[in-house]
Amino acid sequence: MNNFLLYMLTVLIWGSTWIAINYQLGEVSNEASLSYRFGLAALVLFAYCKLKKHSLSFQLKHHGQFFFFGLTLFSANYFFLYSGQQYINSALTCIAFSLILFANIINAKIWYNTRISKRVYLGGFIGISGITTLFWPEIYLTEFGDQVLLGLLLCVIGTLFASTGNMLSIGHQRKQLPLLPTTAWGMFYGASFMALVNVLQGKSFGFDMSLPYVSSLLYLSIFGSVIAFSCYLTLLNNIGAHKASYSSIMFPAVAVIISTFVEDFQWSGYTIIGFLLIVIGNIIVLTPTKVWYRFYRNPPQPSSFST
Repeated sequence: MNNFLLYMLTVLIWGSTWIAINYQLGEVSNEASLSYRFGLAALVLFAYCKLKKHSLSFQLKHHGQFFFFGLTLFSANYFFLYSGQQYINSALTCIAFSLILFANIINAKIWYNTRISKRVYLGGFIGISGITTLFWPEIYLTEFGDQVLLGLLLCVIGTLFASTGNMLSIGHQRKQLPLLPTTAWGMFYGASFMALVNVLQGKSFGFDMSLPYVSSLLYLSIFGSVIAFSCYLTLLNNIGAHKASYSSIMFPAVAVIISTFVEDFQWSGYTIIGFLLIVIGNIIVLTPTKVWYRFYRNPPQPSSFST
């Protein structure tokens, strides 16, 4: 797949998972649901690797790396985000997680000395401004007390864990470790860690046999985990974490479009302006530098637009 298709699949799938996640909340604890999700995803990836004859054998030191990879990207980040969302609305959670763009910019510089162009900062700022505008009516009505600040802090911690997982994935690929087997092991360790957290908290491993819960679990495991993470982690290596993570800013835009048809969401001026800012930021971040350079050196002439 080319990078455009990988990016679109990531945005479209993760932009739609909010519907599935809603059906996961309720009778089953969040920790148990996360262990089911990534445990099933790991099994699917293990089976696929066996089918394609990809080796699943690694040295012990690699398994240590896979454990921290799974801890950061497939367990701790979700644990803190879910915990934070108990105190704040989804709008603030969305804004907090969108900060992964800047977390990845900083971490890519620290970990790999990645050079970041100014337009990425500009596009990221415009994109986050777009998310804020998109959800401004909800944000405006929020009372920023101790609980809200705690929720934001937990979400930011989850975002930092996710960014660390991004950096670990880039490191694996730079070491020529195969993407799908390493992701399978990461998901296995992430699911195992979440199961351990569930036990330590004294929660049961209940299961909801209803169609909404089972179908949403399958969607999150196969599409939201196996396919979307495979696409996203490939993008991290292909175009850099700073560009790939802009997809997190595009998720709310996709969610709004879906909500328009599924939940009869009514657009307002804030929605339109926020949506446009998100798209403009996306164009600024992802358009290759050489295209901007050519446009700067040879801007379209007025006569070229005449009929």
